[in-house]
Amino acid sequence: MTGDAVARSSPARARRWRDELIALLAAQAPCLDRALKRVARTGGEVVLIDGTLIPTQRRTGKANRRNYSGKHHHHGLHFLVLTDERGRLIWISAARPGRTHDITAARHDHILAHLRAAGLGALADLGFRGLDNDVLDPVIVTDFHTSPTHKLTPGQKDANRVLAVGRAPVEHGFAHLKNWRTLTKLRTDPARATRLLRALLVLTNLEVNR
Repeated sequence: MTGDAVARSSPARARRWRDELIALLAAQAPCLDRALKRVARTGGEVVLIDGTLIPTQRRTGKANRRNYSGKHHHHGLHFLVLTDERGRLIWISAARPGRTHDITAARHDHILAHLRAAGLGALADLGFRGLDNDVLDPVIVTDFHTSPTHKLTPGQKDANRVLAVGRAPVEHGFAHLKNWRTLTKLRTDPARATRLLRALLVLTNLEVNR
């Protein structure tokens, strides 16, 4: 092979190596059951759950309308993330269209059943309200909801403030994840995006824990 031929093949070879490395790292990301069992085994009692939109490059056409999030006014892919009480990333879901609601994604991943099986609770925002309707023994705790016809009591307002403090670390987990500049070039291929985010979760934890 001539020097020119090698030079021309180098970008393709580099992309192949990159994709292989991403796949290897993504394979190290824990599945949901394993992540929850690890938290329980180390004495944890609750996890923090939230959904996030990772912006993607805008694509036109009917097939891409589902990637537009009306909440965020942007095209992107939706992910669920779990962290421990300190905000350390422990699990990330597969990518879904940007218009996916948090509670829909949580139901699809059977989050409630997995939490019960692990003996853990979860703190969540109002996007997950209605996911757990067990009044006597709830696993997922969300804020009290206010509406024009239902005003919060002082006790409920205090409870919401406590929950907000408890949930705050999940934002630190998101911040660490979104610091990776490669996410600014994310496209709307769900499988590729899932592998990339899970690879970055592994790298993020290596960086934070070193």
